[in-house]
Amino acid sequence: MIPDAIERAIVINASPERVWSVLTEPAFLGRWFGSGVPVKMDFRTGGLLLFDHGVHGSIPARIQTIEPPRTFSWRWSQGAAGEEPTDDNATLVEFALTIDEATGNTRLTMVESGFSRLGLSIDERADRHRANSQNWPSKLDHLREHSERPAV
Repeated sequence: MIPDAIERAIVINASPERVWSVLTEPAFLGRWFGSGVPVKMDFRTGGLLLFDHGVHGSIPARIQTIEPPRTFSWRWSQGAAGEEPTDDNATLVEFALTIDEATGNTRLTMVESGFSRLGLSIDERADRHRANSQNWPSKLDHLREHSERPAV
């Protein structure tokens, strides 16, 4: 059975406002999940995020939740490049920012869910879950490093 979700949490030595500004910055998102080209972003609920993956094509996502500086989520396609996210081809990526009680810094919790509902073969769903599970730790480390740098 394929797990439905991936969950990771990190503590970032920065305020929620600083982490939020990095997490929603088109240039950072373009480096974080793409070829380096800033993400095209219509920053509103239902708005489009378009990640440019160079030779792999573009990955569209739809913003689900924007609650600065606490919650940001999007639904992105796990299907073919360029495919709009739908209920049966996309996972939901949610970021929650809270204050870590032990340190007073920002605790960022990321949950990507919906793998069990993807309209892909069992092997393809397992591959997506495995690949995304392996990629999130380094992605979150990169977010932490960038957020902990002084803002320019």
